[in-house]
Amino acid sequence: MNDSFLRDCLFFTANRLGRTITKLAEEQFAPTGLTPMYGYLLLLVNGLPGITQKELAEKLSVTPSTLTRFVDKLEAKKLVERQVSGKSVQVFPTDKSRELEGTIRQASRNLHDAYAAVLGTESSDALSIDLLQASLELEKM
Repeated sequence: MNDSFLRDCLFFTANRLGRTITKLAEEQFAPTGLTPMYGYLLLLVNGLPGITQKELAEKLSVTPSTLTRFVDKLEAKKLVERQVSGKSVQVFPTDKSRELEGTIRQASRNLHDAYAAVLGTESSDALSIDLLQASLELEKM
């Protein structure tokens, strides 16, 4: 049977890319002791102290319940603190989170450098933009 349909299928190729980039990201973020998603969440909280959980969920493109679980785990590790403000929950960094920021930023740079070394900086940057635009268009459906 001809398997060319797999190469022409955005679902299959996007998932393949997702698995590959996730593995690479996990390798680069290993020195932080965090998954890439937790690392990027902390960068947002460190940069925007008091950001709401709703805003974090939107920025990270995850459901509010998923974001709540992420924050629960980071709070248990003493990396963030929550404060309830009316109906919203704000998330603040701890000193421990701020101390990790340099390591997290380095992991993110290492990730970018690793895939840019294979794909080329221009191509990898263009691919990121194209994937974001495609996601935004498909989310309108």
